[in-house]
Amino acid sequence: MKRVLFVCTANSARSQMAEAVLRHFGGDQFDVVSAGTRPTEVDPRTIEALKGFGVEAQGLVSKSIESLENQQFDFIISLCEKAHKDCNQWPGSGVVMSWDFPDPKTSNDPKAFTRSLQEISERVRMFILVNSKKVKSEVKSIQPVEFYKLLSDENRLLSLLLIQDQGELCVCELMEALDQPQPKISRNLSQLRQAGLLLDRRQGQWVFYRIHPAMDDWMHEVLKLTLEHSASNLDQPLARLEAMSSRPSLCSMEG
Repeated sequence: MKRVLFVCTANSARSQMAEAVLRHFGGDQFDVVSAGTRPTEVDPRTIEALKGFGVEAQGLVSKSIESLENQQFDFIISLCEKAHKDCNQWPGSGVVMSWDFPDPKTSNDPKAFTRSLQEISERVRMFILVNSKKVKSEVKSIQPVEFYKLLSDENRLLSLLLIQDQGELCVCELMEALDQPQPKISRNLSQLRQAGLLLDRRQGQWVFYRIHPAMDDWMHEVLKLTLEHSASNLDQPLARLEAMSSRPSLCSMEG
């Protein structure tokens, strides 16, 4: 597996989010760790945001980059400009990249950590797509009319918004959340996948769906704004989902 190191100054928020998300979506392909140039401790709001996103946060620990200086990495990805300058000449490194996300700890926005996590998650998923050996076909490009036709169906729209909110979901979870039969959910997911809006992955008996990371930016923005401005439409679906026992997406993270 390729080794990835995420770096920021304190190793308390952004780099921890990136580590957890890459392990969640690409743990079978990448060995991932994070560190800080001046580590402190993991911010509790980071843990809260990850849990709300459906990503396992257990075991995250802030650590110094010096503790990794004898290790080699295929990718070193900084999440702030200062860390990028400090790590630009990492010995034995492959590709050094700078993503430079704003620090949510300096924001007055109560949703800053959630927004940072969503943005980092999108970048991580794109990173997986670009560097994954499993991607066998080019991303399908759809026209705006087709995109909005897909969103015109309530179940397809709610499925996309739930997946956007939760990170990834399987068919049975969407059946529970939307209170719809399996054939209807599967048919809608198949349409969204064929249109290039969703990616799927199989784990054991389950097939998990997530937003396609290579979806056009404006489409990502439409889903993001729709989720932000119509969150109440997900109240009942999320309540049903949270009441579901032995959720496959949570079990897959634990495994």
